[in-house]
Amino acid sequence: MGSRERFIERVAELARVGQLQSPCLAMSRGIIREKAAQCGAGIPGVRVYYAVKANDDPEVVRTAAEAGLGFEIGSVAELNEVLHLGVPAERVISSNPIKSPEFIQYAVSRGVRTFAFDSRAEVDKLVRLAPGCEAVVRLAVPNEGSDWPLSGKFGVEFGPAVELLAYAKVKGLNAVGVNFHVGSQCTNLYAWDTALGLAAKLFEEAADIGLPFDLVNLGGGYPSQYLKPIPRVEDFEDRIVKSLARWFPQGVRLMIEPGRFLVGEAGVFVTRVIGKAQRQDGLWVMVDVGVFNGLAEALGGIRYPWRTLRDGRKVKVILAGPSCDGFDVIDRDAEIVEPEVGDMVLCLTAGAYTTVYAARFNGFPLPGVKLIED
Repeated sequence: MGSRERFIERVAELARVGQLQSPCLAMSRGIIREKAAQCGAGIPGVRVYYAVKANDDPEVVRTAAEAGLGFEIGSVAELNEVLHLGVPAERVISSNPIKSPEFIQYAVSRGVRTFAFDSRAEVDKLVRLAPGCEAVVRLAVPNEGSDWPLSGKFGVEFGPAVELLAYAKVKGLNAVGVNFHVGSQCTNLYAWDTALGLAAKLFEEAADIGLPFDLVNLGGGYPSQYLKPIPRVEDFEDRIVKSLARWFPQGVRLMIEPGRFLVGEAGVFVTRVIGKAQRQDGLWVMVDVGVFNGLAEALGGIRYPWRTLRDGRKVKVILAGPSCDGFDVIDRDAEIVEPEVGDMVLCLTAGAYTTVYAARFNGFPLPGVKLIED
């Protein structure tokens, strides 16, 4: 039995004896530490920055800090949380390419020196508010093979990126490299190869105009185990190292930003069945965590594994949350052992992008978070 299965069994036992109340997100320190040790281990010289937006619970962030990770942040609140733990500012970066002036000013005042940009307006802000900072252009890359694509809102296409770098050069921005994101929950082993090929070409364009690029931020994208099989992290990193040798034989400074990979499998939502109803389209099972108070990614296609605390044959059910809203549907094709009203049900791989999305819609409480030492 692996560490993940042992943790699930422990959470199940704690739920059975009433030591975990619903709704509650149980997080494993051990799995976070395990994932922190794995991420980047196969890429020589890479610096690892945890994307705090994936799960900003103070004890989760503390565990990442104790593991020696850096942090990627996008807000004053995230920055303060990290600095409060004693993390030095040189271990903090911001890869959000659209930042408020107030955030830039505050981050610079606290010692953050690495920022992303993907527009002329952002170049102007960084030149004015963060002179001398290390700036990386966020390049739009294909998100093929990702369950949660991020292209569209962020990133500049290759042609406009070349023009943007020329503008940055004229304005005096200290542009030092490229960052990109292949999309969250990426299962395509070759996604980083395509992105690195584009980054290498942009390095050549930067050199032609006198910008000494030496930094590549590989972004996030490493997947967690939901319902579908995923490649091992070792397979991703072996492929990335081969791509780096192909596209950057001269070597380059490297960063990577795990989010989902670090905390996804480390979390189990403890929920309680609050209602059942047989309708024309099937058996509906309502639980006390829904898309508005923790499982928002279900609206975008993420499907969670579920486990009841009963033995028996699995049946297909429609899982829905507690609110009086028709959008509060978690999964229309969930397969679980049929629970009864009052039963505890476990939602697995729930550590990433769950409680950080939660709101008090319809008056339902925010789930608690409990870190468990395993």
